[in-house]
Amino acid sequence: MGEHDEIYGQDRIRRLQAMLRELAERIQDLDERGELLASAAELQERMGSLRSELFHYEVRCTYDTPEVAENRRIVDEASEPPEFLNPNEDEDPWRRPPE
Repeated sequence: MGEHDEIYGQDRIRRLQAMLRELAERIQDLDERGELLASAAELQERMGSLRSELFHYEVRCTYDTPEVAENRRIVDEASEPPEFLNPNEDEDPWRRPPE
């Protein structure tokens, strides 16, 4: 697939689905003709290509773009209590953050 590795858009999803359906149809056709195991090399080649594409789909569907990762970092950082509420061992140990 020639698309950018970080993107798995709807067109690429439709192509992957079509590839899976084509493999399923080919397996059924070979099975009906009694040639399923005789076509092992062909099936391995097809499954290899599909396996690679499925891996990209799985990984890229969970991929955070740099912008999303930065936004997540900002939100996570903002969710933490400020440093002045976390007493340091070297500072006044009797100071506790408000509850």
